[in-house]
Amino acid sequence: MGQSGAWSGALRERVGGGIFARVAGPDGPRNRARIHDTPGPRWFGPERPIRRVHGDASMFIGGLSALLLQSLHPLAMAAVSAHSGFRGDPWGRLQRTSTFLATTTYGTADSARLACEQVRTVHERVRGVTPEGTAYRASDPHLLGWVHTAETTAFLGAHQRYGLRPLTAEECDGYVADTARVAVALGVPDPPRDRAELAERLSAYRPELRATPQALSAGRFLLLNPPVPLAARLPYGILAANAVSLLPVWAARELRLPRLTMVEGLCVRPLGSALTAAIRWAMTPPPPPAGLAEAR
Repeated sequence: MGQSGAWSGALRERVGGGIFARVAGPDGPRNRARIHDTPGPRWFGPERPIRRVHGDASMFIGGLSALLLQSLHPLAMAAVSAHSGFRGDPWGRLQRTSTFLATTTYGTADSARLACEQVRTVHERVRGVTPEGTAYRASDPHLLGWVHTAETTAFLGAHQRYGLRPLTAEECDGYVADTARVAVALGVPDPPRDRAELAERLSAYRPELRATPQALSAGRFLLLNPPVPLAARLPYGILAANAVSLLPVWAARELRLPRLTMVEGLCVRPLGSALTAAIRWAMTPPPPPAGLAEAR
């Protein structure tokens, strides 16, 4: 390996390690080993679309877009605002979410079931009243259905636009069906199981959706005042702009977020694709040296 190759490898390790530490937290290496190395049957085999989607760097954009879309349900936003601690501990919330996704996607069936049971236990304790006086509870199947619908829509949309290998039409339906298995385990009685049902479900929720002051405040926090170091503001801004561009037009309008189609096509999306590719490069282990590969 030449000097440039060594430098590239060191840069890759440093950047990839930094991103992984932020997303996975201090227990990340131990959780990764437990999730991937524990023997036993899995909910999803290596051929399933959910593994490709959830393992791709496009999830950085999809996850942020999902949070913005989810905030449009007043009851869901009230629960997040009062109970999630996303302002006081945003990285902790991200790390818990990423660990849950990794466990249910790649872990053993027993680990996936346990993770879902733990989330349901937490949901049972999350209840309250919105500022307008409407009662909510996180375990409400209808509310869980909205969170799942928004999440699946954003994750799949991000992968199809920014993923390394976009899914075929059949694989897209397979991804929705895969996520439905997790949704049922979380308490969603009848989640959508293909893209047509997913689109219908999103439309069915629209009359309930609006941007409350809490949602607008959360959007400003996520997009304008993110808890990231100064050096990371520019790449985060690119992710944020692409997360907004991924939203349905009506959702961006409700959240008072600008959408300039020409700018998105000429600048925002190409930058999003380039940044996603860079993150993917940083977080993918380099291939072994040629001599070592041949020895194997």
